[in-house]
Amino acid sequence: MKIHEYQAKAILARYGVPVPRGEVAFNSVEAGDIARRLGGSVAVVKAQIHAGGRGKGGGVKLATSPDEAEAMARAMIGMTLVTHQTGPEGRVVGRVLVEEGLQMTRELYLSVVLDRASGKPVMMASAAGGMDIEEVAAATPEKIHRVYIEPGVGLVPFAARQLGFAIGLEPAQVNKAVKLIAALYEAFTATDASMIEINPLVVTASGELLALDAKMNFDDNALYRHPDIRDLRDLSEEDPLEIEASQSSLNYIHLDGNIGCMVNGAGLAMATMDIIKLAGGEPANFLDVGGGANAEQIRNAFKILMSDTNVTAVLINIFGGILRCDVLAQGVIAAVKELGVPVPIVIRMEGTNVDEGKRLLTESGMNFTTADSMGEAAQRVVQLAG
Repeated sequence: MKIHEYQAKAILARYGVPVPRGEVAFNSVEAGDIARRLGGSVAVVKAQIHAGGRGKGGGVKLATSPDEAEAMARAMIGMTLVTHQTGPEGRVVGRVLVEEGLQMTRELYLSVVLDRASGKPVMMASAAGGMDIEEVAAATPEKIHRVYIEPGVGLVPFAARQLGFAIGLEPAQVNKAVKLIAALYEAFTATDASMIEINPLVVTASGELLALDAKMNFDDNALYRHPDIRDLRDLSEEDPLEIEASQSSLNYIHLDGNIGCMVNGAGLAMATMDIIKLAGGEPANFLDVGGGANAEQIRNAFKILMSDTNVTAVLINIFGGILRCDVLAQGVIAAVKELGVPVPIVIRMEGTNVDEGKRLLTESGMNFTTADSMGEAAQRVVQLAG
C-alpha cells in the first residue's frame, strides 16, 4: 500500500526524522491560509499523487506570497498531472502540500528497502540526490552506497556513519545523519514498511538535514497490525479493478496487453506471463486466485478480467493442489455461463482430479480450448487473441 507524501512525513516525524513545516490543503483557500501561517518569503506548493516526477510535470511550484500560493493551488487541484511514473493517462490532483521554503546547499538521497535477494533490509544513500536519481542509478551505480542490515541486530551507528561519510557530509553533519538514519530505520521496522525513500534529503544553509520529500510503501499483509496506517489508503489513487480484486481476496495487477491471465500461485502467475511474452503475446494482467479459490472467487475473477475491454482471450493456468481441478472446472463453467464471456478461453490444468476436470470441460458443450503444457497453452491463446 502507498500513501501520500504529507502522510509519510507525518509518520516519519513521529519517529524523529526532521521534516519541513507544512500542512495539506484540499482547496485553494486552505492553501493560502497555510502559507500565511507558515510565514516567510517563499512557500512550496506540491501536488499530492502516488507517483514520482511531480517537479518535472509541473506539480511542484514556488510561491512568493500567500496569494500566489492560493492561485497555484487553485490551478493544481483538479488538474491531471502526467509524469514518467503515471503513464500518459496521468493522475487527478485532489490535494496539495504547502510547506515552508528553505535555503538548501545540497540535495542527497536516502532510502531503506527490503532486499529479497539477501533477505535483509538495505539502506542506500547517494550524494547525487534529486529528480534524476533513476538516471544516476542506471549510469553511475557506484554513486549509490549500500549498507545491509542484519534483522536480528538492527542498524548499528557505525554503519550509519559509513553512509554519512560516503555521501560527503561534514563531521558535524554526520552526527546528525546518524540520528536521522537510525530514526528512519526505526520507522521502517515499526510500521512494517516495504520501502521508505527520501529524495531529496537536503542540507540547509544552517547545516541542518531535512527530509524534503518522502515516499513510503507498506506490506499489505501486515496492515492488520496498523489500522491507523490502513486508514490512510487513498482509493482514488488506485486502479478500480485492483480495488475490486482486493475485496474478493484476489491478487490483481492491471497491465497493458490483451491476454487475460487467471492463475493460482504468484510464482506460476509470473511464469505464465513470461511464457505468453515468449510466445509473442502480451499479458493483460497478473491475477493470482490463490490456492484455496472457490467458485465465487473464480466468478469474480472472470468478472474482473472481462471488465478490461482490451482482453481478447483468456489463459487459465492451474496447478491443482488445494484448489482441485474439478472444482476449478465447475467454477469456470458456471462463471462463463452466467457472465456470457465472449472471448476464447484456453485452459491448462495439472494436479488433483485433473482427469475429472477435463471431462467436465469437454462435456460442458462450451467452446473451451485445453492444453497439456504451458508452452502449448501460450501458443494457442496467442493465436486466438489475434
